[in-house]
Amino acid sequence: MSNDTVGIGVIGYGYWGPNLVRNFAAHPSVRLVGVSDLDPEKLATSKRLYPGVITTSCYDELFKNPAVDAVAIATPVHTHYELALSALKAGKHVLVEKPLAQNSDLARRLIDEADRRGLILSVDHTFVYTPAVRKIRELLLKKELGSVYYYDSTRASLGLFQSDVNVIWDLAVHDISIIHYILDEKPVAVSATGSCHVVGSPENMAHITLFFDSACVAHISVNWLSPIKVRQTFIGGSKKMIVYDDLEPTEKIKVYDKGITVDGPSDNAHQFRIGYRAGDMWAPHVSPKEALQVEVEHFIDCVRSGTRPISSGMSGLRVIEVLEAASRSIAEHGKPVLLKRQPYRSPERATATV
Repeated sequence: MSNDTVGIGVIGYGYWGPNLVRNFAAHPSVRLVGVSDLDPEKLATSKRLYPGVITTSCYDELFKNPAVDAVAIATPVHTHYELALSALKAGKHVLVEKPLAQNSDLARRLIDEADRRGLILSVDHTFVYTPAVRKIRELLLKKELGSVYYYDSTRASLGLFQSDVNVIWDLAVHDISIIHYILDEKPVAVSATGSCHVVGSPENMAHITLFFDSACVAHISVNWLSPIKVRQTFIGGSKKMIVYDDLEPTEKIKVYDKGITVDGPSDNAHQFRIGYRAGDMWAPHVSPKEALQVEVEHFIDCVRSGTRPISSGMSGLRVIEVLEAASRSIAEHGKPVLLKRQPYRSPERATATV
């Protein structure tokens, strides 16, 4: 790194790449060095917006450029592993779009490569950087909800149909990363069902259940065939409940002082009364700051300090292990699949905070 700035190259200028480029270009400690894409028209668009930035159809030029300290990869899923591995071998820190790789074995190889070379490997699990999700995590850490009973999410829209991943690898990945981030415990088993309504394409809708050692349960419904876009999550606890609607422009989180009370005579456990508590609702203040801006700032801080990102390679691996288990469960018509009790461990450095 020269002049205490970080040189960045971005590979992929399609759907997500322009957002990465915009945020890196705006960062005061970043030198946006180059953008790579196979489409000449996209490169021309990038050049018009950022005339001082190198554009190339050969991503290897960014790996060979000594001015590039880190690479952001925003390409189709099946290319993530090879591109990330090549970048790491070239001595570049890496931020790769979700999911980290096509399977857990490839993810482990990337983690090992980054660790062996002392490089930062981060996965673009953008939702863990949203101010709303960070606020939910804060409330759960403070035990505002009491014991967490359930996490129930619906993530649906009309498309975008993907050719190399099914709907759980495209949409459920968000909720899985959120669950890992906000809850104190990790899931121990997964059950899932899915359906495909377009011949020759992967599943376009699915329902996933995550089981925990506690009474907590998580349900995730994902759908590419919804007439409307839905991004809504309910989190229920013994004290309070949360409704999180990511499409709400202002009050994304609403906390309800609602719940049940169970009262029954001790001599007969089958005779009990359920009471209902209905208190106030309040909407905590949530910063309007763009999640990707927070993530980019965090990634740059980690590159400069050598600390492990929140969405590290290990975080990406844990998400992939759940996705693989869900895929196996779908193939077996919803049969529960146990998750590894001893997750893969890598000697990465201390976790950074946002």
